[in-house]
Amino acid sequence: MYLNYANTVKRFLISLTGNFDLSEDLTQETFYQAYRSIHRFNGDCKLSVWLCQIAKHVYFDHLKKKKHIQEVSIDNNENNM
Repeated sequence: MYLNYANTVKRFLISLTGNFDLSEDLTQETFYQAYRSIHRFNGDCKLSVWLCQIAKHVYFDHLKKKKHIQEVSIDNNENNM
């Protein structure tokens, strides 16, 4: 699965993130999540579409974590003043 769809997923993530290195990391996480949930793939759509949906969610999770880390850092800096 990885060999057949990694480039498709990576290109999709590059278009979302604008960052090649981040896209590579998120591609790895996408396939990890896909392998963990392959039992939920029911064939109603193409496998590439399913993988890109997972990639989108992985990217959004990344953004949420990044935002949370920045908010914690800001809060910590305000407490230190």
